[in-house]
Amino acid sequence: MKIQILGTGCPKCKKLTENAEKAALELGIEHEIVKVTDINAIMAFGVMMTPALAINGEVKLVGRVPGVEELKTILQK
Repeated sequence: MKIQILGTGCPKCKKLTENAEKAALELGIEHEIVKVTDINAIMAFGVMMTPALAINGEVKLVGRVPGVEELKTILQK
C-alpha cells in the first residue's frame, strides 16, 4: 500500500505522517509512506488544503489530522 502525505512539511503534516505510520503498523499492513511536498504535485491531486492523505493515489482526507483509530478505518477500506 502506498500512503501519500500531501503537505509542505508543517507540524500538522508531520503529525499526519506519524499517525498514518502508527495505524499501518498496528494493522500489520505492508506499506510505503511518501511525502509529497511540491505544491504543483499537491494541486495535481486536486487538493487545495493541507495536510491531505492519499492511498494508492486516491485522496481520502483533506485539511485535518485524524487520530490513529480513524486512520485504521481509512486504511482498511
